[in-house]
Amino acid sequence: MADTYAQEFAFSQQLWYYYVENRGKIRSRYNDLTRKFLAYNDREENPKAFLRKPQFEALEMYVFIKEFMNNQQVYEMFDDWRNQRNRFADASYYSVARNGQISLLDAPTEKQTDTLFKQMKKYQENYPNYIYALTMGLGKTILMGTCIFYEFLLAKKYPKDKRFCHNALVFAPDKTVLQSLREIMTFDKTKVVPPEYARVLDANIKFHFLEEGGTVLNTIDDSDFNIIISNTQKIIVKKKRKEETPGQVFFNGSASLLSAVYGGDDEDDAWDDSTLMDNQRFKKLCRLPQLGVYVDEAHHLFGSELEKQIRSSGTKKTSLRDTINLLAASTSIVACYNYTGTPYVKNQMLPEVVYSYGLQESIWNGFLKDADPIGFENVKSGEFLKAAVTEFWKRYGGRTYEGLKPKLAVYAAGIDEAVNEVAPALERILADLGIPTSTILVNVGNIKYTKDEDIRNFNNLDVAGSEGNEKQFIILVEKGKEGWNCRSLFGVALYRSPTSKIFVLQATMRCLRAITDERLTATVFLSKENYDTLDDELHKNFNMELKDIKNPSQNDRHRYKVRVLPPPRSIMLKRIWHEYKMREKAYSDPVDFGLAGMDFSKYMSVMYERDSIARDTTTKEINIDHLRDNMKYSAFSLAGEIASYMNISCVLASRILREAADGIDVILEAVNKYNEVLDDIIVPKIFHALFEITLEKKTEDRELVLLRAPKDAGYYEFSAKDDLVITNQYPGFTPAQIRKSFHADTYCFDSRPELECFMQYIVSEKVKEIYFTGMFTANQGDLSIYYYDPESGRIRQYYPDFLAKMADGSYQLIEVKGDNKIDDAVVQAKKRAAEEMAVASGVRYLMYAGSYVQSHHILDEQKTGNTVLYNLTKEQTLFGAKAAEEAEEYGTKRRPV
Repeated sequence: MADTYAQEFAFSQQLWYYYVENRGKIRSRYNDLTRKFLAYNDREENPKAFLRKPQFEALEMYVFIKEFMNNQQVYEMFDDWRNQRNRFADASYYSVARNGQISLLDAPTEKQTDTLFKQMKKYQENYPNYIYALTMGLGKTILMGTCIFYEFLLAKKYPKDKRFCHNALVFAPDKTVLQSLREIMTFDKTKVVPPEYARVLDANIKFHFLEEGGTVLNTIDDSDFNIIISNTQKIIVKKKRKEETPGQVFFNGSASLLSAVYGGDDEDDAWDDSTLMDNQRFKKLCRLPQLGVYVDEAHHLFGSELEKQIRSSGTKKTSLRDTINLLAASTSIVACYNYTGTPYVKNQMLPEVVYSYGLQESIWNGFLKDADPIGFENVKSGEFLKAAVTEFWKRYGGRTYEGLKPKLAVYAAGIDEAVNEVAPALERILADLGIPTSTILVNVGNIKYTKDEDIRNFNNLDVAGSEGNEKQFIILVEKGKEGWNCRSLFGVALYRSPTSKIFVLQATMRCLRAITDERLTATVFLSKENYDTLDDELHKNFNMELKDIKNPSQNDRHRYKVRVLPPPRSIMLKRIWHEYKMREKAYSDPVDFGLAGMDFSKYMSVMYERDSIARDTTTKEINIDHLRDNMKYSAFSLAGEIASYMNISCVLASRILREAADGIDVILEAVNKYNEVLDDIIVPKIFHALFEITLEKKTEDRELVLLRAPKDAGYYEFSAKDDLVITNQYPGFTPAQIRKSFHADTYCFDSRPELECFMQYIVSEKVKEIYFTGMFTANQGDLSIYYYDPESGRIRQYYPDFLAKMADGSYQLIEVKGDNKIDDAVVQAKKRAAEEMAVASGVRYLMYAGSYVQSHHILDEQKTGNTVLYNLTKEQTLFGAKAAEEAEEYGTKRRPV
């Protein structure tokens, strides 16, 4: 059998599933600076966060691998996962139900995962190597910069932690993409970094942009926080191509001054004077500690070309990977991070991928334009061009998007064809359509035909009000693969087959960049041959086909336009908040820190070891606390540290430590063994000994509008399964029943239990009104409850599923949860907050287990009281597995756009 593994299997998906299931637990273990950094970029916690969903999810995975998995190599994480050990063990605190992960019980699956593991192991380097795969247009450059800023902040605070990068080397595949990386230098850091930390970065970061071949790298040896941006040719180690001429020998001399300064190696011609300037940069890089390498292949490297770049190239030592390996042999490389949009090779995802957000998913969720590819067969080039321009103008003529006019890129095979054939034909077509020929721009890379003014206009295509914005028909030669970004590009016309098939895909993707918040569609005009090529290249590089672009709703999930129906519905509820007051009190009684007999296992450093990989041996856990590089405190220095942190006198801090019930020796032993004890136990105990906290609960009446009309559109958009959608035209409801509900014309439910709950309420005579509120979240409605998330340690908002007004005039807030979520700590925290609000407001709060809703007439069995929790009893679990499975079917939630 061939050494392949299932195409649909990707370890990155399993890794993401594991993280999502444990997100709260995992984030709670991060240090406080990391939590603040993530919270600042999380739109659930910061509605004004700049990063889009794919960027933030990739950042989450980046931090997860960095801080939680401790920069493990991908093959090591995969081996632990497939063998269910360490973090992935069933007995682990972070274990998740295996029903969401691949089953390893059958022999074929075991063989596939074993094959994947062997591939991972085969291509391992001496440093971790990760691929973050985000489709072109999702903002990989910004993501890359955000990751570097995160690294430097953590490295600044924890300079001895080897997990964090102190310097960053950013590689671009060519000069044009190199220019696009300038955004890392000019980008407003406060968009992704809290302002107080952005100032720290501005004061410490030193940028080095190696644009020209003769640019010297002026980094200070052993310095930190350098960002070097270069293409591979500026750094790569080269060998002599030819012998020097007598004149070169005479003028160059036998050895140069720079060679002596930088320690040239006469025995290796890769280090001789003929390539000294390149190697000067290389040697300077070798003197930078804890280097992180960031490789941007976003606009250039597709498919097998990406594989070549991330693999070592055998005897040919001039590849990017070999240059990085040479760096790794001379300095400490923390990891290599590859950013690409095409993680597939021969229809299989590269095993080093740790996060992926694909082209299909990006289009579905509105991060890219949709595309309508049109193929033309048996037509001449002039006929093709006329049909393309005419159809383009019919679809987009006279329109503007954010003040920008839509553009069509017409690709020619060469300069001669562009100037002598395409341009005259385009002028005739525009004249027939009554379109000024001044809207044509020719950019063919030849100064004879493309002047400086043309280049300026080309660079200003996306600048509203500029002359460049007036150019709507752009004639190009080979300008699809060089990182050209134009958001107002709505069409591509490519008739002749290019020498490189991948160019068809590259050119097509140029027009997919999103513009406005609307769901827009670009048009791609292709010859039949290019049309087939595009289909083939999509399959190779994105594991999808043309039909997947043209019909992104091939599964049972469709998009629905949800419109708000008058009149506005509202409810008067109590807003509850807690005010905390701090009062200083005199120190009196000795503090008992409780260190004697305390379990310090959560602070232990542990090494996992297997005696042999050839034998079926168990994994041994070995304590390696002796390797920790802890701060060692004396009684005086510990008192000083506490006094400085809490802003109290050193004398008082010293007295508290001396008089503590534990004794100063026990305190010092615990703190010096595990420095974390100081922040987790010592400081909080002293704080409560010196300060008294009082709590006062306050309330106010607030009228909450259930649903507001969207500001800039006539409707909201959701995607959901057809069988979980109910509209106000549902024929099963009577007119009276429809009047009891539908503050929006369409309800998209999460699951069948929610749908069943709605059905029971709307037909019941006990119910006067029932509204599904759970599908509308921030900025859409006011009905939310603030609660404390015990896993993240932050205040979040919770949106109950239903609001019901009963026939007796009372109100109910209703939540339907999957059976496996009822006892979850976060769900219970939501319940407590809702209960507190319900009691204060005179509202009943009910929480149903999904399977209970499926098997009972819930309104006939409601109990009295303000809060009711309907859960499963042992007897109720026997009613049938089917309803329980449907109750837990939360992998198919609706997704708001």
